[in-house]
Amino acid sequence: MSFGEPEGYDERARPRPLLGVRIRPRLAAAAACVVLGLGLIGGAVTGSWLVGESGDDGAQDTFAAAGGLWHSVPVDQLFPRTVLGKGAGPGGADRTWTRIAVAPDSGCANAFDPLLRKALAPVGCERLLRATYIDATESYVTTVGLLFTTADAAAMRSLDSRFAKEDLDRRADLMPRPYAVKGTLAAGFGDEQRASWTVSVLTDAPVVVYAVSGWADDRTVDEPEPADEAMRSGTTTAVAQAGLGHEAKGLADRVERALRKNVGPTTEQS
Repeated sequence: MSFGEPEGYDERARPRPLLGVRIRPRLAAAAACVVLGLGLIGGAVTGSWLVGESGDDGAQDTFAAAGGLWHSVPVDQLFPRTVLGKGAGPGGADRTWTRIAVAPDSGCANAFDPLLRKALAPVGCERLLRATYIDATESYVTTVGLLFTTADAAAMRSLDSRFAKEDLDRRADLMPRPYAVKGTLAAGFGDEQRASWTVSVLTDAPVVVYAVSGWADDRTVDEPEPADEAMRSGTTTAVAQAGLGHEAKGLADRVERALRKNVGPTTEQS
């Protein structure tokens, strides 16, 4: 068995003069690749930094813009007269809600129970907007609210983290209060009529979105349930069977979407 000669050597295993010539182009090519690679890496880092900086500025601008919607957007855009909830009901049934009352924009002094007011205190209260809706069957009433805070993004993230870790959105002693108006089907919608609720702390906008639902016949509720629990499959409580968790969650989600549409797609949250 014989092997071919190593490239660049003659039959006496002496280096050929051509070897040096062959090495130099390869070294040059390798050096060029290194330089090109470093250039690409540097360009990528620079580009990434520029994109990141631009994105941060955009997020800050969007956050600030969302905080001013309470005085710059018509109420019919934040709380539409009619809200369609395709698939928002139990079993994916469609829902339609009609607005029956809008509260004047106000502070938060009398809008929340003391414990909820205390929990929300770290983010402040710039303005509170509320509206009450009734479903198409006129069986359920739901108040939905938008609390515009005075907090920055870090404070909103901190509050959201606290709500998640301590399950503050599931505590019955931290339910939002409904907004009842005389002469409407929600005239008797008071604290004792609260059946289900949801509270969502946004992290890409200085806003807390909430909703609280109950029966339209003014019946009292001894054991209200957070919307997420009332919406679980197989739950047999009266609140769950009536779909009141879906009423609160479905309407709150769609009002939040309306809020985001007035700012732009960059505020979308997973």
